[in-house]
Amino acid sequence: MIRRVGKNLAVLPDEVPDASVELERNGFTVLRSVFNDEQVAALRAELDDVFAATGPERGRSDEYRYEMLNRGPRSQEAVGKPAILAVIEPLLGDDCHVIANTAWRNPPEFAGGPWHCDAGPHVPRPKGVEWDDRIPYPVFAIGAHLLLRDCRRPDGPTAVVPGSHRSGRLAPLSQIEDPDLTYDGRAPVLLEGSAGDVALFVSDVWHRGTPATGGSGRCFLQVHYGRRDIAQRIRPTDVANQLSPDAIERAITTRQRDLVGLHDPYFYDG
Repeated sequence: MIRRVGKNLAVLPDEVPDASVELERNGFTVLRSVFNDEQVAALRAELDDVFAATGPERGRSDEYRYEMLNRGPRSQEAVGKPAILAVIEPLLGDDCHVIANTAWRNPPEFAGGPWHCDAGPHVPRPKGVEWDDRIPYPVFAIGAHLLLRDCRRPDGPTAVVPGSHRSGRLAPLSQIEDPDLTYDGRAPVLLEGSAGDVALFVSDVWHRGTPATGGSGRCFLQVHYGRRDIAQRIRPTDVANQLSPDAIERAITTRQRDLVGLHDPYFYDG
């Protein structure tokens, strides 16, 4: 698997957890009972306090709060859970870092969403050009849902299409609303779990939130981990950047702002 050697990454023949292999091969895995009941309750309380103290942010609905590790010690502690790092570090390197951290509280009427990738595809390829399985698939970012409430089919869990990250393509535009979308004959899998479980998925696997059907909705702390050379997106770039006031003032057009790193925020920033 991937290890940092000096300032570079290399593939080394280390023994790694089965969950790391599943994540690289299938694009997802679910870790069971990562957090105990007391830890889940403390995280839920911290999320509830943040939601109560603030209103909707960044033009989104009231279901989300951003940069959670900046807002409470429980969230910051949770992103460094050894059981999570042991699975993601063989894929991202042992100097990977958090690039975004958001709280989600989707209601019982959660409508779900279309098939998408959070980023990528990272190794785009034309249709018909298959990945050589002798080569470990490069993973650049991994999403984690730290479940703070049981999440079963009625609650609208995230669904993933196994192996779709290896396609090198986005989900077909004509099928992004198709609940039965497949890749290479493989049907979607629901990332169901209990409070305290952690669902992991690579950022370019096809996935979607499924519509809730009479359940309680979803509540989880989302963490995106990235390789060391993937920029953090915890705060929007107009708030956190490395530019002087003069340089910001000189960047007038959209392209000029993008070029110096003042990107418009994406949905997952934070």
